[in-house]
Amino acid sequence: MYTTQMDAARRGIVTKEIQAVAEYEEMPVNELMVLVAEGKVAIPANKNHKSLKPYGVGNKLKTKINVNLGTSKDCLDLNVEMEKVMAAVNMGAEAIMDLSSYGDTQLFRRKLTAECPAMLGTVPIYDAVVYYNKALKKITSKEWLDIVRIHAEDGVDFMTIHCGINKDTAKRFKAAKRHTNIVSRGGSIIFAWMELTGNENPFYEYYDEILDICRQYDVTLSLGDACRPGSIEDAGDISQIEELVTLGELAQRAWEKDVQVIIEGPGHMPLNQIKSNMEIQQTVCKGAPFYVLGPLVTDVAPGYDHITAAIGGAIAATYGASFLCYVTPAEHLRLPTVEDVKEGIIASKIAAHAADIAKGIKGAKKWDYDISEARRNLDWEKQFELSMDEEKARRYRAESTPEKEDTCTMCGKMCAIRNVNKILRGENVDIME
Repeated sequence: MYTTQMDAARRGIVTKEIQAVAEYEEMPVNELMVLVAEGKVAIPANKNHKSLKPYGVGNKLKTKINVNLGTSKDCLDLNVEMEKVMAAVNMGAEAIMDLSSYGDTQLFRRKLTAECPAMLGTVPIYDAVVYYNKALKKITSKEWLDIVRIHAEDGVDFMTIHCGINKDTAKRFKAAKRHTNIVSRGGSIIFAWMELTGNENPFYEYYDEILDICRQYDVTLSLGDACRPGSIEDAGDISQIEELVTLGELAQRAWEKDVQVIIEGPGHMPLNQIKSNMEIQQTVCKGAPFYVLGPLVTDVAPGYDHITAAIGGAIAATYGASFLCYVTPAEHLRLPTVEDVKEGIIASKIAAHAADIAKGIKGAKKWDYDISEARRNLDWEKQFELSMDEEKARRYRAESTPEKEDTCTMCGKMCAIRNVNKILRGENVDIME
């Protein structure tokens, strides 16, 4: 009997999850198993998540996207959040991360593991503050770990654990005097707890106990980057790199216990630094799957950060990232609406697909070939069917009706494709008629 997907792969056992991922990726099972055994692919699949459709996350696989959702004190409607979840799943998001920080968080989490087929992630540190409902400094090390176990029992597939910021890295962070300090919500909470109590980060100090919990339920550890850069000014600084080195060491310890790992990466980074940052991570973390928030390539576009993130995400995924966390237009401004979620997902999907073409992922270019063929043939129906956002493509076409059905209102009868097709068929070109 195996304990985790990594354990199974190392023993040569083909689980139903490994089989499903191999079929989806059009990859030989044996090749996939080697990658899982080495830690280069993770298949987050908690034994208690019964509605899960498994996916693999790794550099040789299709780039996956994650959608952050969840309640807050100001926006507490579970039905609205569930509407966002189902919209995200219907639009092709492979993972949902529940970042709920207020209300009955366990009710929502259990509803997700019962009904949502996407990989489910959480950040237990948020929930601990809600669950215990007491002063931050009064929460004990044991209580932090108990929340991790509760989330594992509830069926969460991957958890962000901020264990890379310990006393040593925190000391370096304070000495570095960053421009935007710590922008990770979970990272700021555990840093504040360490400063208030004088204690070591419990997720670092009792890391082996966390690994035992993850091994029992097959939870994939998403090693959180508390010191991710929150501005272009802080990109690639000593705080980020030192924490990354610590995460690489913790990944090795997880693999020794057959626990799967994903490494979390930067949030803000200029274009010229992205490639080298991805390569450093692949080296330091021995090819572990890299999960990035964007990265956002400029800080000046509130309301359009789904675009700044998609630009960075496409480059990051081309050079090593395998998991993109979507960013919505509402990033830095408010909790996203359902429409914001859709905009963020489409932007991330474009970035992921563009990277898959660049990486030569099997089947990626075929999609573009097929829609280009439909465009060449002026087959509007086929173009709609193959569009990443079919609803929007149909709506735009319907909102502006052309004179001739085989054209659009952009070029009309001057349509290059229409006229060249006519010439090649030996027909007259009737531009002005």
